[in-house]
Amino acid sequence: MAAATHLPPEKYELGLALEYAIDEINKNHSLLPNISLGFYLFRELCELKSFHDLLLSATTEEVRWFPNYGCSPFFCHAAISGQKWATSAMGGPYIQMEHGPQLIYGPFEPMLTDHDRFPYLYQMATKDTSLTLAMVSLMVHYTWNWVGLVISDDDQGIQFLSDLREEMQKNGICSAFVNVVPENNQLYLRRDRMYYKHIMTSSANVIIMYGDTSSTLDETIRTLQYLGTGKIWVTTTQWYDISSTRYLSLDSFRSTFTLSQHRGDTYGLKKFIQTLKSSKYLEDISLEKLGWMYFKCSVSESKWKTLYNFSSNISLELLTQHTFDVAMSEESYHIYNAAYVVAYSLHELLLQQVDIIYMVTDNRPQSDCGKLNHLLKDMQFTNPVGDLVDMNQKRKLDPEYDIFNLWDFQKSFQVKMKIGQFYPYRPKRQQLQLLEDMVEWATGSRQIPHSVCSITCIPGFRKSRQEGKAPCCFDCIPCPENEISNDTGSCCLRCPEDQYGNTEQNRCLQRAITFLAFGEPLGMALACMALSFCALTSLVLGVFVKHHDTPIVRANNRALSYILLISLIFCFLCSLLFLGHPNTATCILQQTTFGVVFSVAVSTVLAKTITVVLAFKLTTPRKRMRWLLVSGAPNFIIPICILIQLILCGVWLGTSPPFIETDSHSEHGRIIIVCNKGSVSAFYCVLGFLGSLALGSFTIAFFARKLPDKYNEAKFLTFSMLVFCSVWVTFLPVYHSTKGKVMVAVEVFSILASSAGLLGCIFVPKCYIIFLRPERNSIPKYRDRTLS
Repeated sequence: MAAATHLPPEKYELGLALEYAIDEINKNHSLLPNISLGFYLFRELCELKSFHDLLLSATTEEVRWFPNYGCSPFFCHAAISGQKWATSAMGGPYIQMEHGPQLIYGPFEPMLTDHDRFPYLYQMATKDTSLTLAMVSLMVHYTWNWVGLVISDDDQGIQFLSDLREEMQKNGICSAFVNVVPENNQLYLRRDRMYYKHIMTSSANVIIMYGDTSSTLDETIRTLQYLGTGKIWVTTTQWYDISSTRYLSLDSFRSTFTLSQHRGDTYGLKKFIQTLKSSKYLEDISLEKLGWMYFKCSVSESKWKTLYNFSSNISLELLTQHTFDVAMSEESYHIYNAAYVVAYSLHELLLQQVDIIYMVTDNRPQSDCGKLNHLLKDMQFTNPVGDLVDMNQKRKLDPEYDIFNLWDFQKSFQVKMKIGQFYPYRPKRQQLQLLEDMVEWATGSRQIPHSVCSITCIPGFRKSRQEGKAPCCFDCIPCPENEISNDTGSCCLRCPEDQYGNTEQNRCLQRAITFLAFGEPLGMALACMALSFCALTSLVLGVFVKHHDTPIVRANNRALSYILLISLIFCFLCSLLFLGHPNTATCILQQTTFGVVFSVAVSTVLAKTITVVLAFKLTTPRKRMRWLLVSGAPNFIIPICILIQLILCGVWLGTSPPFIETDSHSEHGRIIIVCNKGSVSAFYCVLGFLGSLALGSFTIAFFARKLPDKYNEAKFLTFSMLVFCSVWVTFLPVYHSTKGKVMVAVEVFSILASSAGLLGCIFVPKCYIIFLRPERNSIPKYRDRTLS
């Protein structure tokens, strides 16, 4: 039993879905046996002008009576109400008075879950808890991080926008613009130009659209279809469902992705439509208008009159030949499920009925709505297409989503093809499943369009955020030295200490281990210098030993000369400890050996200087301190100085001894193994003590430089200490301004230069006399020089 009151053609599919469900239920012998469901279709023109109710009835209070037909003894109406939640909440007055269940087939509305306010209202739609996650996952899959948002300004739209922004922020996606389209028509008209400008001029090639198809957002889409955006649209399937095909079938909406909650395929719907006669249930349906608005038929003027004169009893099979998509829309599917919910609830109520007399005598109570509501609110079953229908919102799981892409089959005609699915319960990387080969892009090529504010930085560069703009808008700047960037270019990562960044700064390479080795040119040059000076010093020592009885050797205490020459040999040799692969032993010996042997050398020079002064100043009869020279007191300076230096070295080794250190900063691509001095203060104490000895020797020798004697060493000692001090004073700033192997080389060179200065300034003049001026190396000449 059905009636239709001027049902709009664009809503005709809702009636077809209900007819199909009722037809299946009435043919099912295991569901409501011996009972048939009837329904009414009607429209109320209320303030919102969009309230469409589908009224299921199993009551004797019918609009029309049929002879010899017994209606169900239940006195309760069940209403299936439309999209607008406000009108759904209002409902039919007589439905509310009788406490009849009201099932909403529109989008899920959180406000309607308040059972205190709406105790008899039930929503068929599941809350889109993972819709935003599914959309964002699609953005991430195609690396679209710069998108526009077009949202309707209602409760659902604002909640969707809040959830979407949260997911976008988690995944690094930015909004190029946000058009919140108001429901008020006058306010919309004042802002419509701004909305179009945002969409048309934005650099974002992807736009997410969400809202009610009956809102002012519908006007925005109508305008954009004429402007031609060339954008990629991501929206819900209601914007493409059969009732809305006229919007998304134009070129301006090519490359459109729609998402809908996953549901089984209703294969029987197409066959039902093909065999359905238009006059069987519905009245006042114009076939030519239906074909134009619903199936987008292209009807010529010559055929228009023919269609107009068609009998209202004609089969709808003709219309199904003009479309490949006869699947239910989301709204129709909810109506389909709503009919089954009522049927199963009535079936359960029948099973619980135990009063046989009541059923036979038709002595029914005033209302069965309370019992029906009690059963309906907790109803759970599997519908004929294999989907679980659960009216308890607390038990409902997050829905899965089917992803569709629009395909062109004919000019101005598109259908949606399923290209993938989103599973919210799978691991993150497995949630989105897409068939890439089935995606059809507006460009006609397989290349995925871009929608980014800034091009991704190539390896070797990192992002630098543009001030005052979204995080997705950035500049690319090169990574600092020894840092590389990954494929995303989001940041630069420092290479490990044993690696370094290549020239392109996109890969870390293994560093080569190096040190001041004997085999490399610098190390070989320093080693040759050390050995040459060592050999030269040994030669000088041999000459002095051979000519130990000559006046020039005996004049300035030949024992001190021997000690000085031997200490210089060790000074040259200790420089070899700084060459080669460092280890703990060599690191400790480097500094301690250097400190001790140089203390011997410099203290010997100091002893020689004091000896010279005493020899010329304290040898006259009137001097009372002649015993200082005779007793050899200056020679005690050497062990005292060595003892002091040993104490300093002992403190150094006891507090913070030298250790092996790797230097990965001095040379690019190399790790230099050097000896860290440990306590820098101890090192400078050792060096300072040597400097104080040298300064004392220099001072004493400077004042004795004019003493008359042919073999007077004061001038040579002064000059040797001047060279020694100059070398180590220069060493300090140069040492601190160098790194790595060069630092080691500077110290080795300073050791060799200062030792060579002592050797050259003190002993070269004596060797010159011994070999080239032997006549001056005699006692008569020495005495003549003294007397003069």
